[in-house]
Amino acid sequence: MKEHQELILDGTKINWHLDRVKQWENGERIAPITIDMALTRACNYSCGFCYAMFQENDRKIITKKIIYDFLEDCAEIGVKGISFVSDGESTISPVFIDACKKGHELGLSMAVGTNAFVLTKKRLEEVLPYLTYLRVNFSAGEKKRYAEIMGVKESAFDRVCQNIRDMVAIKKRDNLKVTIGMQMVLMPKDGDQIIPLAKLGKELRPDYVIIKHCTDNEDGDLGIDYEAYEKLYSVLQKAEKYSDSDYKVVIKWSKIKDKGNAGRSYQRCYGAPFMLQLSGSGLVAPCGMLFNERYKKFHIGNICDQRFKDIWESDRYWEVMNYLASPRFNAQKMCGSLCLQHKVNETLDEYQKGRLQFPDTGKSIPPQHINFV
Repeated sequence: MKEHQELILDGTKINWHLDRVKQWENGERIAPITIDMALTRACNYSCGFCYAMFQENDRKIITKKIIYDFLEDCAEIGVKGISFVSDGESTISPVFIDACKKGHELGLSMAVGTNAFVLTKKRLEEVLPYLTYLRVNFSAGEKKRYAEIMGVKESAFDRVCQNIRDMVAIKKRDNLKVTIGMQMVLMPKDGDQIIPLAKLGKELRPDYVIIKHCTDNEDGDLGIDYEAYEKLYSVLQKAEKYSDSDYKVVIKWSKIKDKGNAGRSYQRCYGAPFMLQLSGSGLVAPCGMLFNERYKKFHIGNICDQRFKDIWESDRYWEVMNYLASPRFNAQKMCGSLCLQHKVNETLDEYQKGRLQFPDTGKSIPPQHINFV
């Protein structure tokens, strides 16, 4: 039996970090548990569901020295996990493999979300030993529809499928602990691809396929009809039945059923100090929804200009964090739909209101990916 048994893909692991929660509750300046970031703003795909089109900011280059300094600062202040999942395709950065290796050497849990186009067998052999998880963004199960939804040529479908076969084979051959997944960002209009993807995953044999909602900004520019997800419930339930003992189809029901901001029960954002996001430009902001220049009042600093430790220790960092947690901020009106910190916010809000008590996890077996809350 694995040391870390449960794989939580629809929820939060904040209750496994109660020391950090207590520090936060006492008003201490806590280090993030998890940081989501990109190594570049560039991308080799043009996905129709991509939120990055709303995240444009002043682009700067994250060099090897900059990312090494950043990772060293993270390890020093107590960050636990770094995931290259943000507003760019980190695998096309020349520092990607070095960054994964360096973070691992420093004791950080490292992970990546990617379209996997450039992850050839050679590159996979170089990077997989240093990762906690690798998740491939793959939002269709048929070649033609993949090209339409992901904004690439049909040949990319075959190439990425082979790359997934290779990563699964390398993991098995080398007995690696890395979790390999595929992720569908589901727009309601693409419901025809739910079952084909579940079937494709069963053939390719990653550890899981996860199907999640599509996030929209506060202006609804992607035009997501969150009510329309309800019409797909029966198909999603059918997809789950393709799971077997070594392959899981997981639906993010908690967010798919939340119907955008209609399901947001809280007004204050408590999650940002626990789960921080950085843009591929080096920009430090509470979350990806605030990367755009129009939200400059929430921009804290840039790791291309300043050491992350200095940014984290600055009064500016905590002014922004405290504002988000104050009555002056209303996430129901001022945020896009179902953000990265949503489940953490939901949990901490219930805790602050006395409606939730964290269970004692002292003698329990931790879940997988514990450092990615």
